[in-house]
Amino acid sequence: MTADAEASASATHRIRSVLAIRPFRRLWAVTAVASFGDWLSLLALTALATQLTSGYQAQSFALGGVVATKLLPALFMAPLGGVLADKFDRRTVMVTCDVLKALLFLSIPLVGSLWWLFAATFLIELCALCWIPAKDSSVPNLLKRSDQIETANQLSLVMTYGVAVISAAAAFALISKSGNIAGWHPSPTTTVYLALVVNGLAALLTAFTVAFRIPEISGRSAERREAAPGLLAMLRDGAQFVSTTPLVRGLVVGIIGAFAAGGAVIASARLYAASLGGGDAAYSVLFIALFSGLALGMATVPRMARRMPHNRLFGVAIVGAGTSLLAVAVAWHLYLALATVVLVGFFAGTALLTGLTIIGAQVEDAVRGRVVAFVQSIVRVDLLASMSVVPLLVGLVQSRTLTLFGQPAQVDGTRFVLFGAGVVAAAVGVLAYRQMDDRRDRTILADVKRALRRSRHGEPGLLVAVEGASRTDTDVQSDLLVAWLREQGADVVLAGRSATDAARVSAAVGASGVEGQRARALVAAAVRADVLAAEVLPALRAGRVVVIEGCLDSPLARVGDELDAADLQRLGAWATGALRPDITVLLDRDPSAHDAAPVTGGIVDTWQVQRTLTEMAAADPGRYVRVDGDGTPDVVSARVREVLAPLVARALPPSTG
Repeated sequence: MTADAEASASATHRIRSVLAIRPFRRLWAVTAVASFGDWLSLLALTALATQLTSGYQAQSFALGGVVATKLLPALFMAPLGGVLADKFDRRTVMVTCDVLKALLFLSIPLVGSLWWLFAATFLIELCALCWIPAKDSSVPNLLKRSDQIETANQLSLVMTYGVAVISAAAAFALISKSGNIAGWHPSPTTTVYLALVVNGLAALLTAFTVAFRIPEISGRSAERREAAPGLLAMLRDGAQFVSTTPLVRGLVVGIIGAFAAGGAVIASARLYAASLGGGDAAYSVLFIALFSGLALGMATVPRMARRMPHNRLFGVAIVGAGTSLLAVAVAWHLYLALATVVLVGFFAGTALLTGLTIIGAQVEDAVRGRVVAFVQSIVRVDLLASMSVVPLLVGLVQSRTLTLFGQPAQVDGTRFVLFGAGVVAAAVGVLAYRQMDDRRDRTILADVKRALRRSRHGEPGLLVAVEGASRTDTDVQSDLLVAWLREQGADVVLAGRSATDAARVSAAVGASGVEGQRARALVAAAVRADVLAAEVLPALRAGRVVVIEGCLDSPLARVGDELDAADLQRLGAWATGALRPDITVLLDRDPSAHDAAPVTGGIVDTWQVQRTLTEMAAADPGRYVRVDGDGTPDVVSARVREVLAPLVARALPPSTG
């Protein structure tokens, strides 16, 4: 299987496993309907504002008033939504907001005046500011494992900024032309009113679905909600958490820089297209390039996150967006501008999905709603400030025409603004990286170089792990694999083969129960981390092939049957600095034929060990190959060689192939 085919299969598996969770699948459908309604309302409300006024200046004022009214609540009231999401039943908050939104949408055609349009828009946006934190903070609680948060965010972002945008635009166009198609010729205002009625009905549909079909959204128990402090105290505690937690502080710093640059791009895009000698067509193509890059970045995050933790990937992505923006600022031809704009979108999409994943996976449920609301507020205020200031800065610079490489290039204020935005984003990205970096011994350039290498661990060698519930099976297959690799001309090291390792784990802690199992897991991770540091890494850095029997998964799975597989994976990633094998061979065999795995206080159920290993493989299918372990050692070895042959052929020098 090729690398692209493996990545495609892995992505398909991740998406299917997340959508198989019924509560999340229903919430995703609610997200689809709500996002469709948001984009449809933006088109309808801006169109209605111009239709309720006459004259160019009045229409411009009305149009700007709608946009400002939608952004205004974020300036003062966004944190309130996060407090409500953390204090009260999240399902009740969402249903209440949806019902209020439906009534407000339906009231606009009934009143039919500009002043009520502004008032209703303000109230609708206020409801959205309360609805979104309740929805976003509930998503991690609906999933089975923390590693699914990234995929869940991918699905939500694709729906919100992809499918919903296209669907809403198509629906608005269809509604606008529906009367003519049916032979009825309504006024433009009537068709816009029809779009708002559709919006109101959509809000009622989402309210019904959340109220009666997704009870899991409610989140914390009623007792815990009642024990929570008051609203003002929660607001104060949330602000303190954001300002004193390095992870969240770095996230906020990065978002400020990223969206300040994004606002600069949006505000100057039309004038930038004109500086390239293009018109509306060039303007449209630039936006298509930006959103295409955005989608590509979000699609590749899972693969990049395997080589670089989210904490560091976030800052690297913002630096990449800023650096790409510098290239946009100096591009003198439309084709070059399109290529660099795609890069800006790529890194922006990477940062957006990574930031949401960090919030969902690493921020506690009790404060997650306030963090989501705070980030949401920062994004809106940042965009509003950038879009307000940028046109003024652009107007300060007179336009000049230069000749570069035989091509005329117009240099105006947009170039300087974009260049400055790129510098700011890159600097802020470095600052965010340092705030969120959990390993101070590595520079941002070193992280990028390691991530660009083909191997998952960033070293020139090849690391192959053999995992299984039976130590006998893994020992035998590791020996046979090493012998075969040497026949192929590889410089092979068999690491971690120590008879004392298991004894060290068993003898370290004598306690029984889950406490003892947790303690043994810590010891097992420490023992394996020592092996990786002392034996594996030096060999990988020398470009050798390393085979390790039980890298981390099976040693951790054997410590007990009461620990969660996701917790064991996080422990292993932390203990080894997220070092991962290039490929892990999982021997899939009937557990009843295994030798028992003794531990202090009893015998680990081999069925449980096999199930834990299977769960680990399911969480990251792109890193594992499951091989049928039933049969003689030679038969199983032939199966192992068959799946590893393409990888080994790529790793070995041509002369040894």
